[in-house]
Amino acid sequence: MDTLHNGEFFGQTNETLRFDGLTITDTEYTHPYVDWHYHENAYFTFLLQGNMTEGNKKETYDCPAGTLLYHHWEDAHYNIKPEIFTRGFHLEVTESWFEKFQISKDSIEGSFNLKNPALKLLMYKIFRETKNKDLSFELSVHQLLLNIFSELSDKDENSDKKPKWVGKVDEMLHENFTEKLNLTALSKSLDIHPVHLSRGFQKHFHCTLGEYIRKLKISQSLTLLNTRQSLAEVALECGFADQSHFIRSFRENIGITPLQYKNLLKK
Repeated sequence: MDTLHNGEFFGQTNETLRFDGLTITDTEYTHPYVDWHYHENAYFTFLLQGNMTEGNKKETYDCPAGTLLYHHWEDAHYNIKPEIFTRGFHLEVTESWFEKFQISKDSIEGSFNLKNPALKLLMYKIFRETKNKDLSFELSVHQLLLNIFSELSDKDENSDKKPKWVGKVDEMLHENFTEKLNLTALSKSLDIHPVHLSRGFQKHFHCTLGEYIRKLKISQSLTLLNTRQSLAEVALECGFADQSHFIRSFRENIGITPLQYKNLLKK
């Protein structure tokens, strides 16, 4: 089985950044099939464009643009890529980074398809920082990455303590975020009081229901903005009232407009 060392990925790497125990690469995937392999360091993959399939010892993921994966160090997996342009943004975390910020590199084990839209938007902001580099971009990357690990650690530590409705409501929102939802119907489906849902959701998801739904919509738009669809079509498919509402929400969550995001992918 192949072992890939720091900064090594299958494909054509067009940009590599290294600083303070992090290695960041922007890579075009060129191999239709990559056999079982693992990396010596833990790393994130944020799929910017295209599509691929990834499998590990537990499950297989279909990975369209906007997918965020985490791989523990030396965790074996394989990849299949269709005949389309596919591009990945990788953030590799060395042992020295974990030690520097006093985080156990074994605190989060395995490989995961991270569906939490808040994590995806944090990783997007890291991508944006690496493309619009200024004197403080390294500081921003560290802060954003620490926020991601904080979310992941909190989820891992409290997964057994969360009530069953938390996972159920998350599944319901992922399946129905483009529809008009109301608190009464959600509470009835979960068989809990609306007050309990409102208070408990804020506690477990660190945002309101409305904010979470908007993040899901924006996360979905990151996938669709890679297609030839117009902004109006993307807005409609993601469940926004209109194009102007989509642009406003995108700017509030990402910091730039959808068109600026599309231009950023060209860098």
